[in-house]
Amino acid sequence: MCGIFGAVFVAPGESIDVDRAVRSMAHRGPDAQGTHRLQDACFGHTRLRIVDLSDAAAQPMRSTDEKIVLVFNGEIYNHHELRAELRALGHTFRSRSDTEVILEGYRAWQTDIVEKLDGMFALGLWDAERRRLLLARDRAGKKPLFYSAPSGRAFRFASEIKALTASGVPAVADHQALPQLLSFGYTPAPETMFKGVRQLPPASTLILQEGKPPEIRRFWKAPFAEAPIDCSVAEAKSEVRRLLEAAVKRRLEADVPLGAFLSGGIDSTIIVGIMARQMSRPVKTFSIGFSGDARYDETHYARIAARAFGTDHTEFTLEPSSFDLVERLVELHDGPFGDSSAIPTSVVAALTKKHVTVALTGDGGDELFCGYIRFLAAEAAERVPLVLRRVGGRVAALLPPASSERQLRAKARRFLLAAALPLSERVAQWSSLFAFDLEQLVRKDVQSTLPMEAPLAWSRAIFAASEGASTLSRVLDHNFETYLPYDLLVKADRSSMAHGLEARSPFLDTALVEYVARLPDQMKRRGVTTKWILKSAFADLLPKELVSRRKMGFGVPLGAWFRGELREYLRDHLSPSAKMYDLIDRSFVEAMLKQHLDGVCDHGHRLWLLLTLEVWLRSLSARQKKTEPLPYAM
Repeated sequence: MCGIFGAVFVAPGESIDVDRAVRSMAHRGPDAQGTHRLQDACFGHTRLRIVDLSDAAAQPMRSTDEKIVLVFNGEIYNHHELRAELRALGHTFRSRSDTEVILEGYRAWQTDIVEKLDGMFALGLWDAERRRLLLARDRAGKKPLFYSAPSGRAFRFASEIKALTASGVPAVADHQALPQLLSFGYTPAPETMFKGVRQLPPASTLILQEGKPPEIRRFWKAPFAEAPIDCSVAEAKSEVRRLLEAAVKRRLEADVPLGAFLSGGIDSTIIVGIMARQMSRPVKTFSIGFSGDARYDETHYARIAARAFGTDHTEFTLEPSSFDLVERLVELHDGPFGDSSAIPTSVVAALTKKHVTVALTGDGGDELFCGYIRFLAAEAAERVPLVLRRVGGRVAALLPPASSERQLRAKARRFLLAAALPLSERVAQWSSLFAFDLEQLVRKDVQSTLPMEAPLAWSRAIFAASEGASTLSRVLDHNFETYLPYDLLVKADRSSMAHGLEARSPFLDTALVEYVARLPDQMKRRGVTTKWILKSAFADLLPKELVSRRKMGFGVPLGAWFRGELREYLRDHLSPSAKMYDLIDRSFVEAMLKQHLDGVCDHGHRLWLLLTLEVWLRSLSARQKKTEPLPYAM
């Protein structure tokens, strides 16, 4: 993995600090840094060596005629096939790297090269002769790409926002993105929480031709809403197994040590089991547990899987004291982020990097094979008459809240309260933190300045695009377009790259996604059994103790921690002097905080989001008070 930066159409005398931009992303690529400057453009790269460790694969990479410059972050899993195809066309190569395959592929196929790439990637390619910049992101959205294009100034792009601000882009909060953040815990493309900074959506290209506005085009979409494949169960089981085994094999190519995250869940266990059969030495596996609440600790199951496959297993226990990571996590995410499991993900990544440089993960298995109970709940609600759903909602409103989010009462109450809503709003409610409390949470005098309807409008638009498909297919499509790229994959990228660790996700293999997305609903779930076809395809591989275990999910016991060791930490950051109260209603937060600390109900994840918002606002304020060094002048 790597960090990339670039600026093009730089005006005479305009300041672009490319060296500082690269240094700000040193964690993404600790092995080498490089820059390349032209008369009106500059590029930077920080490298994590994975395949072809030689200097011949260094970046920024230029074509032999110096007319094309490429900076690239990621892995291309079909680079061997593309290399053979290009050699047949007469192209020669100086390295074994996939980076050079992209460069030569552009020379052969121009911007069409992007659709030929199978892997995880974010790239910036400058064609000096055509005066054209090409930006692109992979299909699922594993690798990030941000850009800033103020009128009359250079167009800049980077792997992380901090590189843009380090290069000279002002770090100013954009409150327009606040409704989305508060609703879902993340900010979807193209918005960010920084004024003048945008993010390129997954599966998209941006082409910037001199004298023209940027042109953004989507080149792929997971086919959940397309007509189901006509196949037998036996055929589906065989194909799912073949495709996933091939996806794992393609992700074992590395010139550095390789291992895997192992939670003891179905997805990571299958990945490790396949690796154990394909590798000649024991797989190095890593897992993490939690103190304070046994309902969040899966290490027992991870040990079962590790013994079954004879892995070289290492585990770590996370204590509340690890919350000193919060400032670091906000910095890594370049802003507030609502998924508290970024804490254990970052910790296990740090542990893993001490032993390996590449780790395979089970990310994407739930999204592809219907692994969340809320998917089944969405279907179930559709089968119940609306009048009964409304009655259920009224009954749920009378029930007292639960003291823990993992209690059955808490889940049932959440389900019933939203059951009578239209599908798009129901799913948004189950996936949200504050989507239906925005008017109480955001200060009244601030609401008129913000797009308060944006969160639900976004959810409705995604569902509108899948009209006509089955309920389950539409919900899976929605999740693939929302939670996966803007929460799960953001967390995986920032947490792993914070420690120079490359995370690879076989379940997000293009061929596997395109096949499984179109399998009939009854193969993805049978009754209340989720991931039915996946479990069936690997029944001989999975330890029996893990097949029928209850899904726990990867989360932090915030409820218990905020009432215990972290009580004062939380109260201090959400005190009356908190900076967020310029935007947020203080009385609403104080009431929520009291309910949580008194054990009336569990607001742990909501309080976590507000905590990261406050930490970010404080960091911006402190940054504005400091004198920034003068940037490098082009």
